[in-house]
Amino acid sequence: MKWSGRRSSDNFEDRRGMSSGGKTIVGGGLIGIVILLLNVFGGENGQMVGNILEQTQGNQGAPTEQRDLTAKEKEEGKFIEAILVDTEDVWTKIFQENNLNYERPNLVLFTRNVETACGNASSDSGPFYCPGDQKVYMDLAFFDELETKFGAKGGDFATAYVIAHEIGHHVQTLLGTSSKMRKMQEGKSQAEANKLSVALELQADFYAGVWTYHNQQMKNFLEEGDIDEALSAAHAVGDDAIQSKIQGRIVPESFTHGTSAQRKAWFMKGYKTGDITQGDTFAEIR
Repeated sequence: MKWSGRRSSDNFEDRRGMSSGGKTIVGGGLIGIVILLLNVFGGENGQMVGNILEQTQGNQGAPTEQRDLTAKEKEEGKFIEAILVDTEDVWTKIFQENNLNYERPNLVLFTRNVETACGNASSDSGPFYCPGDQKVYMDLAFFDELETKFGAKGGDFATAYVIAHEIGHHVQTLLGTSSKMRKMQEGKSQAEANKLSVALELQADFYAGVWTYHNQQMKNFLEEGDIDEALSAAHAVGDDAIQSKIQGRIVPESFTHGTSAQRKAWFMKGYKTGDITQGDTFAEIR
C-alpha cells in the first residue's frame, strides 16, 4: 500500500525498547495461548479478561529496561503512524458529516508488556483497544505469529486492517455502542453474551472496511493484493480457524469474535458500501 509522505500524528506513542515490571494481564505458556485464543483483536473482551487476571496475578517484578530502536523498528513506527493519521482523517470526516465530533485516540507500540488504564498487558493479549484511556496497544511481534502460527499472508495492509479494526472499537466507544453492548450482556447466559461480543467484533471489522473505502477515495492508497492481505488476516483470526488450529475442534457457542467467513464478509460490506449506517451486526442476533 502507498503510505509514505503522511504527516506526523500527535497521538502516536512508541514505547518499544522500554519494559517495566508490575502485574500483567497474561503470562506465558498455557494461559497466554488461552488469552490469544479468546482475545485476538482484544477490544472490549481484552479489557474484561485483563481486569479478572489483574486481580489474580502477583507482581512479576521484571526490571525496567531501555534500548535504542533499530533502523527497521523506526521505519515500522513511521508506517504505523501513517496508518493512524489516515484513520484520523477518515473518521474526522465521517463524524463531521454526521454532525459529531471525533475524538482522536492514541496508538501505542510496545514490546513484551505495557501499562494501560485497563490493567497491565503482555504481548500475548494481541492488539487491543482500552476504552479506559482510549488508546490502541500493539506489539508488532503479533504479526509474525499471525503468519507463522495462523497462516495469514502478512503484508503491510494486514497490519493496516488490524489497526483499523481496533480504531473501530474506539468508534464504538464514542458512539456508545460498547457500553450498550455491556448492558445487554447483563443477566445473559455465557452463550448469549458471547453472541453480543461477536456482533461487536464484526462491527469493528465492518468499520475497518468503511475506513478502507473512504481512505481509498481520499488518498488512493491501495495497491494490488492489499485487500487479499486484509481478508487473509480476517480469515486467520476467525474463531473457527483459531479453535481448529489450537484445539482441533470447533465450539460455536464459545465464539467471541465471529467466524472467518463472517469477519471477511463484514469487512467487505464496509469496503464496498463505505456507509456507516449499514453496519448493524446486532440485527443478526435479535
